[in-house]
Amino acid sequence: MTTRQKILITGASSGLGEGMAREFAARGRSLALAARRLDRLEALADELRPSASQVAVSALDVTDFDAVPVVFGELRDELGGLDRVIVNAGLGKGAPIGTGKAHANIETVQTNLVGALAQAEAAMEIFRAQNYGYLVLVSSISGIRGLPKAQTAYSASKAGVTAIGQGLQAELVNSPITVSVVAPGYIETDINRGVKTALMADTESGVAAMVTAIEAEKGYSPVPAWPWTPIAAALKYLPGFVTRRMI
Repeated sequence: MTTRQKILITGASSGLGEGMAREFAARGRSLALAARRLDRLEALADELRPSASQVAVSALDVTDFDAVPVVFGELRDELGGLDRVIVNAGLGKGAPIGTGKAHANIETVQTNLVGALAQAEAAMEIFRAQNYGYLVLVSSISGIRGLPKAQTAYSASKAGVTAIGQGLQAELVNSPITVSVVAPGYIETDINRGVKTALMADTESGVAAMVTAIEAEKGYSPVPAWPWTPIAAALKYLPGFVTRRMI
């Protein structure tokens, strides 16, 4: 399999994005890192430059939909092309629907779904012009089945991300452009802070599982594979009266 040397990662200033940047830098890849917090990106870039082949950074709010293709284009030019784009930027706000906190749910959907679509549009425009590339959409196990209460909007947003990936996969079969959906379960990051579960993976092992799945370039990968592959199958296929007890 060809090494994807030039990698753009959004949401790279913290959490899984930062972890993946560190892992790919350790493998000597060229990185384009984007996030809202430029100061954190610049500090991270300084740490990674001794091991990475190249590091470029740019401030980006993925809900500034006009800015997304501009920033992607600038980062592509700085790296001299893009082999892989990891659509990772995300938000975990939420409240039960109808409880007066619609702003939190709307912000989550705008960031996770509409922002992901804007990033996919920008990445695919670059890949179509190059006639090659690899798009990675970071979804979630939460996108398999609608979750209750404060997680309903988040679940819906990630289901939408998975659907974007599936649609592109159907379109691009036998194409030089590859699309994968990676679906993390519980991995210890800021977005999961406060969640109490025995299924929580520590950040290091969770990031390692993410990178392994991305490098494998499968169509859909629950991560870590254990226990989330069987859990994902159960959530998808078991009847609602059973899965409601699981979620």
